[in-house]
Amino acid sequence: MNSMTVERFLHTIDGISTWVGKAAAWLIIALMAVVCLEVFKRYLLNAPTAWIFDLNNMLYGSLFMLCGAYALAQNAHVRGDFLYSSMRPRTQALLDLVLYFVFFFPGIGALLYAGWEYAGDSWRIGEHSNVTADGPPVYHFKTIIPIAGGLVLLQGFAEVVRCIVCLRTGAWPSRLKDVSEIDVVEEQLALSEHVDEGERQAAIARAAQIEEAARQRGMGAGDNKI
Repeated sequence: MNSMTVERFLHTIDGISTWVGKAAAWLIIALMAVVCLEVFKRYLLNAPTAWIFDLNNMLYGSLFMLCGAYALAQNAHVRGDFLYSSMRPRTQALLDLVLYFVFFFPGIGALLYAGWEYAGDSWRIGEHSNVTADGPPVYHFKTIIPIAGGLVLLQGFAEVVRCIVCLRTGAWPSRLKDVSEIDVVEEQLALSEHVDEGERQAAIARAAQIEEAARQRGMGAGDNKI
């Protein structure tokens, strides 16, 4: 498999994780709307909704689970990198590879197995929430567990391939980039009437340096091409 094929494979999986993560992000809007509506009903109309707590949990839980693969694709999960960032790329890749097989795959495998059982049982009995007397159904929500686990597992395979490529080449392969802070900075400065061109370019350069330093801490040698 040549370098372009590997890069296409990695970016395809990154793209799937990114698309799902962005789609799930719209649940924030639904969650905000539900909370605002409930505050209005509870405090102004004195007519609280019994099942609103369950709905909030399901919306937030779905958002949290479905964005897991996206966070992994963007290398955004929290990492204790006080030692990791000082390692060479090959050392980082070897450490990541070991940890993926020791912790990641067994953990995600357990999540998939348990989630599949939970979802299956929930559908069989038509499970409803027991928080209130007439709670909403939760079987559709529990179905998110194995789906999210499968997406994280798929992205995990891509991360293992990245580790193997880095061990062979000494450089991390590229990631499919999403909108980053530097893009927002450039857009805001472009619309400002109070910043001249020289100041704008200097501010963008400083922001790029900060972003690059943060990326280097997470990736060692950075997202070099294969």
